[in-house]
Amino acid sequence: MPFAPTNRRHFLAATGMAVALPALAGCGGPAIDVRKQRAFRITKTEAQWRRQLTRQEYYVLRDAGTERAYTSPLNDEKRTGTFVCAGCGNELYSSAHKYDSGTGWPSFWQAIEEGAVGTSVDYKIGYARTEVHCADCGGHLGHIFGDGPRPTGKRHCINGVALDFVLA
Repeated sequence: MPFAPTNRRHFLAATGMAVALPALAGCGGPAIDVRKQRAFRITKTEAQWRRQLTRQEYYVLRDAGTERAYTSPLNDEKRTGTFVCAGCGNELYSSAHKYDSGTGWPSFWQAIEEGAVGTSVDYKIGYARTEVHCADCGGHLGHIFGDGPRPTGKRHCINGVALDFVLA
């Protein structure tokens, strides 16, 4: 039996709500703050971080923000060197592991060494993602995705403002 126009609209609206509700329920939910759950080698008060970091660095590193794509000069950095945490100077990524992912953020297929970065689960946009942070100060760097190149197949998608570049 065909739906009447009003019943069809109600059916489609209800179906849309049923599909969207789980995703919307996760959006803006409480993010797990890894800095409150773990002790890091470098700790500072929020006031100290605010004095040390620029507004944009604080937004990304301490508030787990994201810079706009294609705004970081480090996205185009091709020289040999090391990418370090803008908050504490911890060596995070080697230029030998950097590649152009086409996403607009500096991307690496692995960290400079095991233990340089840490990970946690982030539900900030409604589904689970792997957040990557500095292992020394806990500063938010970006996320790790499973669509990177060989040999790891990982893409460390990193906010350029969270990094400083040290020329070799």
